[in-house]
Amino acid sequence: MTLTVDETGHGAWTVLSIRGELDLVTSPVVRRSVHEAVAEGRRDVVLDLSEVLFCDSSGVGVLIASRRLLHSCRGRLRLILPARGAVEGSHVNRVLAALGVRRLFAVYADVASATGEEDEQLSA
Repeated sequence: MTLTVDETGHGAWTVLSIRGELDLVTSPVVRRSVHEAVAEGRRDVVLDLSEVLFCDSSGVGVLIASRRLLHSCRGRLRLILPARGAVEGSHVNRVLAALGVRRLFAVYADVASATGEEDEQLSA
């Protein structure tokens, strides 16, 4: 399966909507998209992972590297993951939790809550 990344702007936030499988072959696409956003001066990035059906350790590595990159330039990274109990697309949430890194990320239910001023972050 292929991976696509679509970029939209929501106020100060750059939203990268990722669809497909995030693995060894496709994770460089996400890495490049985040790096391009930062290179263009955008420091507030949301990764919408609600349509990622599979994520391996390479994908998790890209998420952690993206967090580190944005933190180093005083930016913010937020993730959108399906709500608990959602069957489709909840794979990434399970992988992050199983690896013990879910707590590293600010996770939101949707674009509106991730890009809004109110902090409606989901608990780990």
